[in-house]
Amino acid sequence: MAARAMSGARSAAGTVSRRTVALGVLAALTTAAGSAPAYASGQRRREMRGVWLATVANRDWPSRPGLTPEEQRAELTAHLDRAVAARLNTVVFQVRPTADALWPSPYEPWSEYLTGTQGQDPGWDPLGTAVREAHARGLELHAWFNPYRVANHTDPTRLVPDHPARRHPEWVVPYGGKLYYNPGLPEVRRFVRRAMLDAVARYPVDAVHFDDYFYPYPVAGQTFDDDAAYDAYGGGFGDRAAWRRDNIDRLVREVASGIRRIRPGTRFGISPFGVWRNAATDPLGSDTQAGVQTYDDLYADTRKWVREHWIDYIVPQIYWNIGFPAADYAKLVDWWAEQAADTRTRLYVGEALYKAGAAGQPPAWQDPAELSRHLTLAADYPQVRGHVFFAAQEVARDPLGAMTRVVADHYRRPARPPR
Repeated sequence: MAARAMSGARSAAGTVSRRTVALGVLAALTTAAGSAPAYASGQRRREMRGVWLATVANRDWPSRPGLTPEEQRAELTAHLDRAVAARLNTVVFQVRPTADALWPSPYEPWSEYLTGTQGQDPGWDPLGTAVREAHARGLELHAWFNPYRVANHTDPTRLVPDHPARRHPEWVVPYGGKLYYNPGLPEVRRFVRRAMLDAVARYPVDAVHFDDYFYPYPVAGQTFDDDAAYDAYGGGFGDRAAWRRDNIDRLVREVASGIRRIRPGTRFGISPFGVWRNAATDPLGSDTQAGVQTYDDLYADTRKWVREHWIDYIVPQIYWNIGFPAADYAKLVDWWAEQAADTRTRLYVGEALYKAGAAGQPPAWQDPAELSRHLTLAADYPQVRGHVFFAAQEVARDPLGAMTRVVADHYRRPARPPR
């Protein structure tokens, strides 16, 4: 999740030349620095053109912890400007990466990814700034939350002393080298809902966004220890898997209800792993042989959420190339389009820009045109209303010129996000 698609090795000079041309094309698409592009209203179509801006482990932003507020602001607005230059219209900004906050939350500490020290005030308000600056550029800002991940380690003493996970150690499960809140506890669900919805109450975010982490991805040889919670609350279910799925269903429904109550008109979207179930497991599933199935392994019934319209949009992470044997992009787009048909849930496709040119990826990802071909294929499905690219760092670096190719082939004019 490589061999070259083109024969012969590229010279260093050729690589620099291609990168220079790519950046030049993107720059040429920018109208005025910090401003939205000009267009005639009749020329604007509606489609999602989004990018994820990840903050966990400083993946995309800030480039490192401990930058000054001015440096952090400058890096953040540079990402927004690049989104405008690439004719994107939505930034999905990760504001709660590990049970922490990128705004002055009364529930959780400031994120360590800002200052290097969890709980330390960075001296400014990243989420408030991101909303204001995105809107000034004509971009939507979707606030991205991870509901249950507490820490990317298993040592509670590394958390600030007043961290909710330290005040309530019974809420926490160590698993796979990380700490998680236990989704099976009603008090955990109430807490994480309040913590996330605080941001919705404070800021005019355009949407609330979850990624693919619900129950954690399986780790071989390890057990997620929720025995006590299952004994207390799982009596009405046929098995533990059904109970776990109900826990996640409840979170989704309750967050959706809270958003409608606090800020009507704000949308709710989720970006799950791209395979709900394989057809070999369930005849309703996709023609895939994926090693992970969200229904069975993450206990997330993503198909139900679409068909029941519990969420406003879904962005399955279809992070494979066209023709990939275990999970073919083409087959998965077809399957998701069928699930979204005749529903009110918008379907966007999550795109693996980060794989373009990456070492170890299949030959298809060494071809600058692979990503553009994805958009061409998806355009045949009226249910697909746009794409979201992972992630902002790659929009900035533009590996292989793959994003420049997408812009040239598909984003020659601006577009408004779907409503």
